[in-house]
Amino acid sequence: MTLMEHIRELRNRLFKAALGVAVGLVVGFILSKPVFLLLQAPYCELLLEKGNIDTMADCAFTQLGPADAFILRLKVALWLALIVSAPVWLYQLWAFIAPGLHRHERKWAYWFVALAAPLFAAGAFLAYFVAGKGLGFLMESGLAGVSTLEITKYTSFMTGMILLFGVSFEFPLILLMLNFAGVLTGRRMLKWWRVAVFVAFAFAAVTTPDPGPFGMSLFAGVLSLLYFITVGVAMLNDRRKGRGKEIYEGLDDDETSSLEGYEPEPVEAGPPIEPSIAPLERRYDDMT
Repeated sequence: MTLMEHIRELRNRLFKAALGVAVGLVVGFILSKPVFLLLQAPYCELLLEKGNIDTMADCAFTQLGPADAFILRLKVALWLALIVSAPVWLYQLWAFIAPGLHRHERKWAYWFVALAAPLFAAGAFLAYFVAGKGLGFLMESGLAGVSTLEITKYTSFMTGMILLFGVSFEFPLILLMLNFAGVLTGRRMLKWWRVAVFVAFAFAAVTTPDPGPFGMSLFAGVLSLLYFITVGVAMLNDRRKGRGKEIYEGLDDDETSSLEGYEPEPVEAGPPIEPSIAPLERRYDDMT
């Protein structure tokens, strides 16, 4: 296709994806209340444990503006719309990219997409658990103790943790894509395991809301485990493709390679070459 045809197809794909998100927004608006009840469960359980409320139904937040709760519901509905309509906009994205890929590239793309969703869900589940534990530590260690929170800040705190953990769990897929593309080898990634573990603990120390060692160690341990699983899969892929078994593997820089099976052939004189240009006439010298 020409450039204008590609742009026109991109416009049509984006329009269909936007329609899918719009339909998902209606579904997300309906499901926003049950989802918000799920998000506020750690906060309400903490208030109930400390005796601030008698039942879960008494759990309440502070609202600073009259439209804060409605805008927050729209934000939650938009997040749910992106999740619910993911098959639609992912298919449109795939339909636009797939014609430019080879058959084996399409096959591996299917596997990567199939693994991305479970990894993100695992990260979101871990974030929900860690954020709940970290919330108790933060509120109990403050000057005011366990008090009522502002609704928008609490929701931003929970959704931000879920998004951060979910995206972090996608990092092993990026390493696998580099390995399948031939950029990184499993042996090289194995040599970097100390750096990877250090970066995992440093990242967990910065991102987890709980300053205690439990949440940080749990998050860093899971990230390190995913890294070692990625290294194992990459080494299996390298063995399958025969990487590291090249003809010069294991030879020193100053060592010559063997020429087994090579028999030199004798060099014979070739036939004489006949002149292809007629000689000059005798009445002309070489200059003319």
